[in-house]
Amino acid sequence: GKATAVRALITEDFRSAFCDVDAIVTPTTPTPAFKLGEKTANPLEMYLADIFTVPVNLAGVPAISVPSGRTKEGLPLGFQIIAPWWGEASLFEIGRVVEKRYN
Repeated sequence: GKATAVRALITEDFRSAFCDVDAIVTPTTPTPAFKLGEKTANPLEMYLADIFTVPVNLAGVPAISVPSGRTKEGLPLGFQIIAPWWGEASLFEIGRVVEKRYN
């Protein structure tokens, strides 16, 4: 029951935000990408790398992660663009513009 209530609150937060904006931009992960195999010994650390994608999935809104540069070490950076329900067309349009900018 509590999980359903939390999901409803997250959904309502997105619904309210999309009354004022066409899209939301957030980090995809809390840290830059890590090297392949670097976090395999710590599954919790790997799970936490995806934490910013959880609210999107709970609310069922479309989102896309797009590249936005590289760290000094050359590892990829990206951010997530979130659109309202049924907003995939604008999501892809924004993503295409951003991807052209950083590629």
